[in-house]
Amino acid sequence: MSISFDRALGIHQQALGFRAQRAEVLANNIANADTPHYKARDLEFATVLAEQSAKTQRGPVNLNRTDSRHIAADGIQVGEADLAYRTPFHPSIDQNTVDLQVEQSSYAENSVQFQASFTLLNSKFKGLVTALRGD
Repeated sequence: MSISFDRALGIHQQALGFRAQRAEVLANNIANADTPHYKARDLEFATVLAEQSAKTQRGPVNLNRTDSRHIAADGIQVGEADLAYRTPFHPSIDQNTVDLQVEQSSYAENSVQFQASFTLLNSKFKGLVTALRGD
């Protein structure tokens, strides 16, 4: 009997990847807080979760090859999450939309959620190891 990691781990691995990607986006916003005309960006968890659920329901993308010399297109990611521009609370003179306090609080919140996802994923692995050992 084989173990399907996709079934065993659930959505926790995708959530962890999302949190890491969002941390990069928020850190980029913080780094560009003083850059004129910089537009703050963000990822929304609900949007990414909906796209992942739809992708899971659709199944993998299979393209027909009309010639044996065509490159196989297995594993193409369809519907990747797009970065959204953040709406500023206060306009700035230099057209920068980064609010440093909002970015820092979002980064801290994302860090806590990353740690929670990591803890859940770690507990799943511990459960799998226990099941394999037969303890």
